[in-house]
Amino acid sequence: MPATLCRRLPHRHPLALAVSLALLPPAAAWAQAAPSTEPAAGAASADAAPAPAETPDAGLDLGRIVVTGATTARSKMKQSVSVSTVDSEQVQNSTAASAVEVLRAVPGLRAESSGGEGNANLGVRGLPMSDGGGRYVQLQEDGLPVLLVGDVSFATADQFVRADYSLDSIDVVRGGSASTLSTNSPGAIVNFIGKTGKTSGGAVGMSLGLDHRQQRIDFQHGGKLGDKLYYQFGGFYRLGEGTRHTDATVENGGQFRASLTKELDDRGSYVRVSLKQLKDNTPTYLPVPVQLDGNEIKTLPGIDPRNAFFINSHFPTDVVVGADGHTITTHPADGLGVNVSAFGVEAQLKPGDGWTVTNRFRKSVINGRFIGLFPAGSQPADYTGDTPVFSAHIFNTSLDDMGNVFNDLRVQKELKLGDDQRLTLTGGLFSGIQNVAQTWYWNRYNVGLTGDGAALYDNAGNPSTEPVGDATTTWGGCCFRSIDVRLTAVAPYAALTWEQGRLSLDASVRQDRQRGTGSQRFGDAASGGNWNPDRTTAVHYTTDATSYSLGGNYEFGKSLAAFARFSHGASWKSPDRVIWDERVATGIDPYPVNEVDQFEGGIKFRQNGLNAFVTLFNARTKEGAGFEVTTQTVKKDSYTSQGVEAEVAWRLGDFKVAAGATWTRAEIDSGPNEGNTPRRQADWVYQVSPSYSFGSLEVGGAIIGTTKSYAQNDNQVVLPGFAVVNLFANYELTPELVLSAGVNNVFDQLGYTEAEGQNNLGNNPLYIARAVNGRSAKLSLRYTF
Repeated sequence: MPATLCRRLPHRHPLALAVSLALLPPAAAWAQAAPSTEPAAGAASADAAPAPAETPDAGLDLGRIVVTGATTARSKMKQSVSVSTVDSEQVQNSTAASAVEVLRAVPGLRAESSGGEGNANLGVRGLPMSDGGGRYVQLQEDGLPVLLVGDVSFATADQFVRADYSLDSIDVVRGGSASTLSTNSPGAIVNFIGKTGKTSGGAVGMSLGLDHRQQRIDFQHGGKLGDKLYYQFGGFYRLGEGTRHTDATVENGGQFRASLTKELDDRGSYVRVSLKQLKDNTPTYLPVPVQLDGNEIKTLPGIDPRNAFFINSHFPTDVVVGADGHTITTHPADGLGVNVSAFGVEAQLKPGDGWTVTNRFRKSVINGRFIGLFPAGSQPADYTGDTPVFSAHIFNTSLDDMGNVFNDLRVQKELKLGDDQRLTLTGGLFSGIQNVAQTWYWNRYNVGLTGDGAALYDNAGNPSTEPVGDATTTWGGCCFRSIDVRLTAVAPYAALTWEQGRLSLDASVRQDRQRGTGSQRFGDAASGGNWNPDRTTAVHYTTDATSYSLGGNYEFGKSLAAFARFSHGASWKSPDRVIWDERVATGIDPYPVNEVDQFEGGIKFRQNGLNAFVTLFNARTKEGAGFEVTTQTVKKDSYTSQGVEAEVAWRLGDFKVAAGATWTRAEIDSGPNEGNTPRRQADWVYQVSPSYSFGSLEVGGAIIGTTKSYAQNDNQVVLPGFAVVNLFANYELTPELVLSAGVNNVFDQLGYTEAEGQNNLGNNPLYIARAVNGRSAKLSLRYTF
């Protein structure tokens, strides 16, 4: 950090530093002169009480007040949960490819964000990644879910979240009371918290790709409009091709967010209204063809998994059938297109005598289209290494309606039982409606193995612009499909917290009840390539589960605290993964529930420039049945995992280092793969991020790595371990203006995040894998005012 900034900035969060180093932030990541004092949407206050002077935080911000995944506002040292905070400055100004990518440095969390701006896979503490998305992780914005379900095919929650200057911070709670204070989140809650304007000022910044075509502008401003009245607005706009080269503009769009907050009294009562408008198109990076040499993945000539992208300006339009039966002409270069319009109201009332009433409401209109090219079928001739074509399906999925309405009402009463005793009673009711309406129509193309875009062929090997098969034949016609289901959720919950001196104990319980109604339809060749009325199923099911949690925390002193917790939680698969079973869809058989039991305990330490947060965990998972379309298999197994997650930060003068690591030993406990390691689960995931300041110049870097894992539960194909090295340099031109340059993946490391083979390829030896992006560089300039 430039020396002038070092003198006026307090100690910062090292996890945020780790993220900034890992993701090569612009210099603006350090440009603000003071820490954020945003009230985090009434959910997690950034007005954290600073650590005592005799026990300074090196950067883990253990004195920060957090209530995400908790019912009482207490510091991390006092909470009985494992929680990390990613600071706003590093998030807002990083060069991360997606909002989820900034989570790579959070211990215990596995964020596989190699798919681009969306479609990430999220895992936590060895809980299985048996399908895409984040089945056991709930992404929130300002304390309410982005989507009710975390593993909807082609509509994972991260697709509808963007990190820009209007973001204040991210709280990540692993395990613990996440099971009882939100729905579908026994593994973790990831809460994206927006600015509210309590901190006056603004910023504007521009970034430019140095080795790829990409331009982006970010902005935000907030302040006081009148007596106890605050405003905040911000957003971004981006245009380019992304980090993988193509001759098409595949990035095009942006976001605008705004809020207005009125404080009603001096006790903390307020009302806030907010809005969000997101309209964005980004490339979809799916697995690319590779080949196997035994159980080892090898690249194919002309295809580099780090930068291969087969859709360019010459790729033809893709004609599909919509939910209304009419044909629609789509453009594959549009990639992932999302449209979100959201309006929210949040109110907190503190009438006195220990009472607090909080209500959060948000309505979101969400739609879009997911288009990506997936190598998935046999080619027109045997592949010998000389035939330059492979067969691919276009995942052309219309997100007809993914909108939702959520409301969370919470009433709390604090009772003082003595000079150092208090009891807090909490009751709440969460309710919501989530629409899951999609239309799939997947054509098949023969694509040239050129690595530089779409070289298309017919089945005779001649150049062509037409598909070689329509959706009535793709994967046996499975993917000419329309689903329209409305999920209705109601979840009452209750909690109590007892505190006496240095000891606190808390318990909570939640009863989730959900109902699904609607229909699913299939089309086929027998119906003339349209919807077949004989292949329509009415959907009507109900399901419920109870979650509970018990924890405690003890402070041995201002420098050391320990906690322990047990929790039992539940989550549900998205209906599109389950209602293929007509008996479940119609309520004859029970809708499958995924259950997770967790034991955890940890210590928090801060003294003399050193901070540490270490948690031991043990988790047992029992999954219900679900269908994965890419492998054409049903996933239903039990799992166990145990391990350690740790984050450490140390500061000595102008030198800082942040490090995090997770060791996990996970095992499949049932089915044909009993005794094996779950897919994509490495023993070790780690990051180390040092930096040093030379006056107005700061330089630093990061190593983010993983040991080997297995591509699938059969433990045959190995995903080799790898480490990505990033470097950055920040230069303060003036106290308000900072220039930054950074390089991601300096050594152009090839690292696979997922891989699989297809069970219908016949004599085609092609295998597919998705890798992290190759080397890329950016230059950024930010002005803070």
